[in-house]
Amino acid sequence: MNISDAAFQLEGRMPLPADEVHLWRVDLAAVAVAEEKWRQLLSPDERARAARFHFAEDRQFFSATRALLRTILASYIGSDPAQLVFRYSEKEKPSLAAANSAPANFVPGNSGNHVEFNVSHSGTTALLAFAQGRALGVDVEKIRDDFDHGAIARRFFSEHEQSELSRLPQPEKYQGFFRCWTRKEAFIKATGTGLSFPLDQFDVSLNPEDDNALLATRPDNAEAALWSLREVPAGDGYVGAVCVQGHGWRLRF
Repeated sequence: MNISDAAFQLEGRMPLPADEVHLWRVDLAAVAVAEEKWRQLLSPDERARAARFHFAEDRQFFSATRALLRTILASYIGSDPAQLVFRYSEKEKPSLAAANSAPANFVPGNSGNHVEFNVSHSGTTALLAFAQGRALGVDVEKIRDDFDHGAIARRFFSEHEQSELSRLPQPEKYQGFFRCWTRKEAFIKATGTGLSFPLDQFDVSLNPEDDNALLATRPDNAEAALWSLREVPAGDGYVGAVCVQGHGWRLRF
């Protein structure tokens, strides 16, 4: 689902089946012009964070992304976007606080029935991912070629990933780098462990068509079987990935 309308709004409640992962793509350049509208939905701490950005565009993009997160999330759980309360893990991964309204099919005592979400933005594109009862992480990056990708790969990528990257034709190396990077970031964000899970201690594939790009985790390789990692459409000049707990789900983009 693409959002490129500054007048974007949702009417009624949206279903979020347990076997679906919903991914929304936002054209930040198009929606940022409605900054005053978005600010009305933000919490005081979010408005304070927005005000700290030095450049107006960064402030507008942050405000739009957070407001749209609130709008979509509120539609899934049947709540007021401005009233949503977030909590943050030790690694700063956001989630809904228990005070928020639960989905209509919520089963008390069943921790699997709640809406999980994750957000990423780069350049003028944002991706927002939602699932019910499944931890998930999403990442998007604008493809650039103005840096030494080999040096960064040697620092952060596993030996397997470095080998795959080295075999790519020269014109494909930067896209391959960002394909690897977004997949690694999506996995780290899904687990909620941050960099306490070393980036070179798991392997991802650089093949764009792999259904599950998480190849191995160390020292416990059983961890890899708990997750599904795949590339997602992010628009021209961008690459994106989503990592989701469990299997048997389908992506609704």
